[in-house]
Amino acid sequence: MSEAQTVNEAEAMRDLTAFQQNVLIVLAEESRYGLAIKRELEDYYGEEVNHGRLYPNLDALIERDLVEKSELDKRTNEYAITDHGLAVLLDLFEWQFSKFLSGQERTDDLQTLFDEHR
Repeated sequence: MSEAQTVNEAEAMRDLTAFQQNVLIVLAEESRYGLAIKRELEDYYGEEVNHGRLYPNLDALIERDLVEKSELDKRTNEYAITDHGLAVLLDLFEWQFSKFLSGQERTDDLQTLFDEHR
């Protein structure tokens, strides 16, 4: 990855809200229609996610080329993370891990999490 791409992803990551980061994480698993994204986020937050919160954030992610929208049928849109969106998430994780992994015990804890989700 070029230095310019790295800077671009770092800038994109810094400008995302936690909610937008969570939308990207949900879409990193698989493409989904809006209601499925909403349900997944509601499971995570343990409370209702309003349409008025979800769809403007999806639109913002689309405008930034982090998510793409396609039509499933005349009434339903499907949302998918883009390659740029994945790169932004990887940059976010790299930064988070660089701060979190301050010792072998934390590294071992993270490795255990990875192993559980493979």
